[in-house]
Amino acid sequence: MAILDILVYPDPALRAECSDVTEFGDKLKKLVTDMFETMYLAKGVGLAAPQVGIPLRMFVADWNGDRHVIINPEIYSSEGAERSDEGCLSFPGIYEDVTRPEKISIRYRDENGDHHDAAAEGFLARVFAHETDHLNGRLMIDHLSALKRTYLRKKLEKKVRSA
Repeated sequence: MAILDILVYPDPALRAECSDVTEFGDKLKKLVTDMFETMYLAKGVGLAAPQVGIPLRMFVADWNGDRHVIINPEIYSSEGAERSDEGCLSFPGIYEDVTRPEKISIRYRDENGDHHDAAAEGFLARVFAHETDHLNGRLMIDHLSALKRTYLRKKLEKKVRSA
């Protein structure tokens, strides 16, 4: 197991275009294990591969002890809208109100390459939507006003410079 470095905004790799996972084997399973360990150490509930500098369409999540490995996801339907406080491991210490779907339906593969269809609602739908955004180069702040984005970018750039 290895703890991976979590990239912090404004790192340009967070905006990278991610490729589909095409190889399912021991290397991928090790990456999944490393991502879970990294996420747990950072006290997160979700972590996308681009957040650790790996431009692949995959993320891990754990909500209430229910672990999820989501590879090549496609959210194909959503219902409702819910506004709630949201954080992100790539935006340490930042929490903002973000609107996300209340329910989603998602197709994905697991670490063995098996296909799945699932529905998620409430907080888990939020996590899946947030992490899927990462795979598309979209970040939490993209859901905020331009003024708020500018403020947070400057705040994080200052934090990175002083670290």
